[in-house]
Parts: sequence; structure tokens; C-alpha cells
Amino acid sequence: MTTTLPHVGIPAWVWFVIAVVAAVAGGLFLLRDRALLTSRNRERRRWAALRGWQFAESDPQLPSQWSGGAVAYYGDGVARDVVAGSTFTADGRRKVYVFDLEAGGRVNVVIAAVQCRRVHPVVLELWVPSTPFQREHMPELLGPVGQRYAFVSDIAAARALITPDLVDATEEIGQDIAVAWIEAGWVLAAAAPSSSPSRLERLLRGIGEIADVVDPFDTEEAAVAAEPSAEAGSKPGSTDS
Repeated sequence: MTTTLPHVGIPAWVWFVIAVVAAVAGGLFLLRDRALLTSRNRERRRWAALRGWQFAESDPQLPSQWSGGAVAYYGDGVARDVVAGSTFTADGRRKVYVFDLEAGGRVNVVIAAVQCRRVHPVVLELWVPSTPFQREHMPELLGPVGQRYAFVSDIAAARALITPDLVDATEEIGQDIAVAWIEAGWVLAAAAPSSSPSRLERLLRGIGEIADVVDPFDTEEAAVAAEPSAEAGSKPGSTDS
């Protein structure tokens, strides 16, 4: 006689098979995710080495520098596969970070960040309408800025930042970037976890242009920086690093 579970009518061996299949499937998904993470780790390492940038497996403190945009949406979590360096924008050299934001045990987005030379007294978030950006404590809605919606911590201060040049620069980063935001002396953006180094390079250039708009170098400082030193003579410098 076949043994059945009371009040269910399904043979016990069926439940056993289901449990085995579920365990195998879970293991396969775990192995797949680990393989993807390992592949992304190697790819990020190679990219950092090619650019002469630093690489770190993780940095638990880095995301806590910011509290807006994708960091607010997913939680500050832990930075994984962190690339740190500097690059040139039209206005000069700026510090950059790129890292996977891991929160709740999974990588949700890749954060790219370009540093400004000054800190603006406002958080300005620019979200694409197709993104479910609502969260419990949203900044105040300012309204459309180009093809994105602006949420700000201070409307008056934000209005001073939003210029036609900012709109144009923001449009250039692409609709696949869910959010770009300005906070604590940085311009940041969130890309998909599957983003390639070439896409992240383009994103860094795009948010670098936003940094140039909201944080232009002073004319006198730019003139001094452009003036050749006695030691260097007229020898041109590198255009990037």
C-alpha cells in the first residue's frame, strides 16, 4: 500500500522528489550567481589595471558617504568590486569611484561617482519616469527636468543648479540609467549590475560633464593650471589616466 500524507492525498515520495528538485535548482542558481559575480570581479579588476586605478574587493564604509538616489532606494549596504581613481573632464582632473552596491545580500546596481570641487547645499535626484523610484522618505518633487523627474531637498537651492546646460548634460547619460543625483560634493549615477566597463566609461564621461556644469573650475585657477611650468616647458601632458 502506498503511504500518503494525512488529509493531503499526495504520496510522500512526490514531496521528497519536489524537495530534491528544489534543492538542486537552488544550488544551480547559487552557482550561476557566484559565476557571474566572479566574472564581473575579474572584469572589473582588468579594467582598473588598464586605467591605472586602484581595485578593492569591498568597502563597507564607502556607500555611507551618500544618502540619496540609489543609495536611499536600496540602502547603503556594502561596496563590492570597488574601482577608485581619477580622470580628466573638460574642466580638469576629478576623482572617481565605481562599485557594485550590495544590499540585502544581492547586488542591485552599479554606482559611478565623480567628485566636484565644491559641495552644493542641496540633494538633487533625477529619476527616469519608468523607474519605480518611490520610497518611504522621498525628497520634495520639483517637477520635470528634461526627460526625468527632479526630487530635491531644497527647492530654492535646486533651481539655481537646474540650467539648460544641466538638462542637456543629463540627457546625454542615457535612459538606461535609472537615476543621477548630486549630493555631498559628488555627481553620482546608478547603472544596471550587468553594465560593462565600456558602458561605465561612457557613464563616467556623462556624469563628468554634469560635474563640469554644476562645478566649473574658476577662470583664474584654470589659467594657472594651463600655464606651462619652467620645468615642463611646452611639453604637452596626458589627456587622461
